[in-house]
Amino acid sequence: MALKGLGAHGPGAGESGDEGDAPIVAEINITPLTDVFLVLLIIFMVTSSVMSQMGVSVNLPQASSATSEAQPEGVIVTLLAGGALQVNGDPVAAGEFTRFEKLLKSSFVKTASRLVILEGDRQAFLGSAIEVMDHARRAGAEKFAIATAPESSK
Repeated sequence: MALKGLGAHGPGAGESGDEGDAPIVAEINITPLTDVFLVLLIIFMVTSSVMSQMGVSVNLPQASSATSEAQPEGVIVTLLAGGALQVNGDPVAAGEFTRFEKLLKSSFVKTASRLVILEGDRQAFLGSAIEVMDHARRAGAEKFAIATAPESSK
């Protein structure tokens, strides 16, 4: 009894038949690839929404809820504890009032009102707020409002 198909190179090496002539089936299964892309899309959407809500943490003074809810539209100027400023999120270093006035003037062009909403950190000095309001008036501000956080119930 001879063993058929066990040649020097493994089973079926010396054999002739239909096994070597079979067409190669080349199919790409894209289901796992699609699953990976969908997971990445979901992760991207969640992280981008979280990143867009992040901003500078300003410790606003507290006021009654009726006062803090009645905030009109205007240009938001944020006075940080270290003396730095932000005009609608654009940073301005401490003492750069010429840049501050230019940013404020360009913001007034984009909005109908010339209202400046001043967000001041609790650690910011009152003198800095007065100086910011003075430069804002030079830039064309007509009205001022002070942003507050709702009073927490104790």
